[in-house]
Amino acid sequence: MNLRTLRAFVEVVRQGGFSQAADVVALTQSTVSKAVKTLEDELGTPLLNRLGHKNELTAAGEIAYRRALVLLAEHNDLVAEINDLRGLKRGVLRIGLPPVGCGVLFAAMFAAYRTRYPNIDIELTEYGSKRLRECLEAGEVDLAALLLPADEGFDYQPVRNEPLMAVLPMSHPLARRKRIDFTDLADSPFILFEAGFALNAKILAACERKGVTPRVTARSGQIDFIVDLVSAGLGVAFLPRMLAHKHQHPGIALILLDEPHTDWHIALVWRASAHLPPAARAWLDLAKEMASPV
Repeated sequence: MNLRTLRAFVEVVRQGGFSQAADVVALTQSTVSKAVKTLEDELGTPLLNRLGHKNELTAAGEIAYRRALVLLAEHNDLVAEINDLRGLKRGVLRIGLPPVGCGVLFAAMFAAYRTRYPNIDIELTEYGSKRLRECLEAGEVDLAALLLPADEGFDYQPVRNEPLMAVLPMSHPLARRKRIDFTDLADSPFILFEAGFALNAKILAACERKGVTPRVTARSGQIDFIVDLVSAGLGVAFLPRMLAHKHQHPGIALILLDEPHTDWHIALVWRASAHLPPAARAWLDLAKEMASPV
């Protein structure tokens, strides 16, 4: 069993197939397939149920996948700690950011970081919250920007806390309200982000608390497109206040969402057991220095 084999197996699970995994790990599909077969032979049990083009983890596969993430993370921690010991003149900042809000929050930080640390390479990964957590667990990124609360086993440094705004078309009968809640919007179709975005979970959980079953009419990962759909009258959407104001235009109304436990509270998160390299610690220090008052 070696790390290359484990990496191939993990990516087959993540990507949902051998060909997709091959693209990620820069190997041929047959090599990835052989790697998974080798791992199954070593463990003496099938790890995947191969159903046509679909692959599902067996019970043993679930255990192997979970353990593989830990082993890969430990390897990355080892490399980072040894590099610190060597006192490398160059470093790497490996950071994961979600597509929603990262430009508004972090663009100025990237510019300041590059000016302050010109010899640090920046490896930026952009995914939804669920995938970013997996990247953290596997040690593929040192830090990730995620919504609080953080999962057990993670430490965090808060970055920004913003209330949500309901984004309504100007033609909506409630468009002139100052505040609004999910009971008011029970009959309005919702436009949400794509699956894997943590903001969806906050919205749906708040609806459940109010006894509201939302009718989702569209999903997208692009804020501009979501706002355009709202303006066209397709439904209502929900954005953190700073992002809502950035995308304001005459076709929409922005109303403060009067719902507890729905704030967009974003933080920089890392594994509590991880060795944070100097490049990551420098990013945390800069984030604290540049933090804006809420």
